[in-house]
Amino acid sequence: MKKAFTMLEMVFVIVVIGILSAIAIPKFAATRDDAIVSRGRATVSALRSAIATERQKRILKGDFSDIDGATAESLLQYGLGKYWSLSGNTFTFSPPSGGSCSFKVDENKLKSDSCSVDGMSDL
Repeated sequence: MKKAFTMLEMVFVIVVIGILSAIAIPKFAATRDDAIVSRGRATVSALRSAIATERQKRILKGDFSDIDGATAESLLQYGLGKYWSLSGNTFTFSPPSGGSCSFKVDENKLKSDSCSVDGMSDL
C-alpha cells in the first residue's frame, strides 16, 4: 500500500501557508521601515556628536571657524547612507516609506528644520 497526501490535505496546507504569509509580510515591511528610521536617528546622533567633537578639537587649536555641511559629512566614519542627501549645509533624510526630514548645520550645531517622518519628529 502506497502512502501519500490526499488532495484535501495539500489544499489545507496551501491555505495555512497563505494565511501565515498574509500575516507575516506586512509585519516584515513595517519592521524594515522601523529599522530605516532607527538608522536615520542614529545618523543624526552621529552627526551631532561628530560636530561637537570637531568643534572642541578646533577650539583647542585656537581655530574658531564654523563647521559646514561638507566637513560634517566627512567626519562620519561610515558616511550618510542611501536615504540621505546633502545640499550646502542642509542634510535631508528621505526614507522609502515617505516624508522627509531636513537638518541644517548652523552655528556649529545640527538643528532640525522640518520633519514629516514618523519616529523622527522629536529630533
